[in-house]
Parts: sequence; structure tokens; C-alpha cells
Amino acid sequence: MAEKFLIDSNSFMTPYRQYYAFDLVPTFWKELSKQTQSGTLILLDMVKAEIEKGKDELADWINKESGFVVCNHIAPEIIGKYQQVLQYVQTCGLYKEQALQTWANNDVADPWLIAVAAVNNYTLITAEVPSGGLSIKTPNKAAKIPDVAKAFGVKTGNLYYMMRHLNIKI
Repeated sequence: MAEKFLIDSNSFMTPYRQYYAFDLVPTFWKELSKQTQSGTLILLDMVKAEIEKGKDELADWINKESGFVVCNHIAPEIIGKYQQVLQYVQTCGLYKEQALQTWANNDVADPWLIAVAAVNNYTLITAEVPSGGLSIKTPNKAAKIPDVAKAFGVKTGNLYYMMRHLNIKI
């Protein structure tokens, strides 16, 4: 079965704002558009909504792309896994209460992304990097997607991983 990619909002926003602006590197967006038709690019409804809030060129692009598989985060098996993700952040000892409070916020997509990827066996594409040196002796105040995803057996990668896998060249 072909690898499917669930894409975090930062993997759209960071390229758009920092290195693949539409007017400077339109090829990136054209190549990404071609890939949406394959069914291998998954967009969480919360991520789509977050991008649409920007009311910018990226929001316009995401709305024009009809090929994305949009995943609704409110499904029983996803909600159950989401609860497990939050419970892990709360009880694993690697994070301060602040991390749980942040992730438990209704509009934070991170735990939902991990839940959706775990339930559907998607590879989660994010610009976040692992914390490194997680320790019960010095709990972190912020949870990072790659660290928590690893605890749930979810494969993560960055934008370049996905581009190489899909043979996107600009």
C-alpha cells in the first residue's frame, strides 16, 4: 500500500512564508497540486480551517485544491485515540502540566494529528523537530509532535521527506 501523508499546517505555512512563496517558487505549489489527485495527501479538517483563517494566498490555494482527502477529526476511533494521546502527555512524566493544557485546547490540532495518523497508519509530515533529551527529571513545558507520535508508533517526517518520497522536484 502506498504511503499516505497527513500534513501539519506548519508544513504549508512555513514554506509559504519563508522559502516557497507563490510568486518566487510557483513550481512547488504546482507540483504539490499534482500530488493531491493521487489520494496520498491527507488534510485534517482542523488544519484546513487553521490555514483558511489566514485569508491569504495560501488559504486561496488550499480552497482551490479539491484533490486533498479531508479527514474529519470527529470519528469515534479518532476521539478514543485522541484521549489516549492526551493521557500519555499527562501521565508519561516527560511533560509539565502546561504541555497538557496547551494540547487540550480545542483548536490545537497536534494531538488530533497524532490520533488520526495512528488510527489510519498515515505518515505525519510536520516542521516540528523532536525535543531531544526528554527526561522525567526535567519535564518539558511543551510537547512536540515527533516525540509523542513516536510513543504511538506514528511515523513522522519533514516536508523534504515527503517531497523525496513523492518525487517532487522544483
